[in-house]
Amino acid sequence: MAVTGAILGDIAGSQYEHRRPRDLDYKNCEIFTKDCHYTDDTVMTLAVKKALQHSLDIAETLQELGRKHPGAGFGWNFYEWLFSDNPQPYGSYGNGSAMRASFVGEFFENPEDVAEKAKETAAVSHNHPEGIKGAVVTAMCVHMAIHKKSKEEIYNYVLEQYPPEEYKFSIDKDLEYIRTNYSWSATCMDSVAVAMRCFYESDSYESFIRNVFSFRCDCDTLCAIGGGVAEEFYHGTGFDNETLLKKYLPEDLYQIWKD
Repeated sequence: MAVTGAILGDIAGSQYEHRRPRDLDYKNCEIFTKDCHYTDDTVMTLAVKKALQHSLDIAETLQELGRKHPGAGFGWNFYEWLFSDNPQPYGSYGNGSAMRASFVGEFFENPEDVAEKAKETAAVSHNHPEGIKGAVVTAMCVHMAIHKKSKEEIYNYVLEQYPPEEYKFSIDKDLEYIRTNYSWSATCMDSVAVAMRCFYESDSYESFIRNVFSFRCDCDTLCAIGGGVAEEFYHGTGFDNETLLKKYLPEDLYQIWKD
């Protein structure tokens, strides 16, 4: 399940979001450690899953689950949205719209439905065109992986959405370039295509995670954005998903994952 790859990516990446050692041996370090934990990425991914599976209002479900986990690491603007009595979209292009979209790509069969529902999951808060695009591209890449599209097809789709003449970090920038030139960013424009490049240069779910570990970034979120694609493309994570999720998730989130 793409949602499994996204959540485990979030958990794995959490240990390096703001404190990645400069000398990290990303090729050999442990993926899951005592410093790992779930973050807002997991909470919102599971909120989208719950809303879609049970035909619930998206904004209400995001608020309901988010309010149960207020310390998960939400950005300030989104935190205010969570606790608003009248939540309104606030023009965000933050990568929060993309990190919660993976389940959309696995839930709907028709690509048009994937794109439309991804827009809906983003627009309740992240209604900037780039925020919406980030969610759509993430969900569509998951859908393409499920439907056995090649890496080149996924690459070309992302390249079309993030053309290099308009975006500094389009998918055409390889990891060697990214490791040298990338700066920490929490925007969709600097996150989605980079996460997909990490997938493009991987040969397994684990190697995708290690690619994200290889440079300083919003590590948990990039691992969540690309994690669903990698999980579906490689037909699993290679880890004991259930054991890990039992270890790192509280019971309410674990049950939504199991549902």
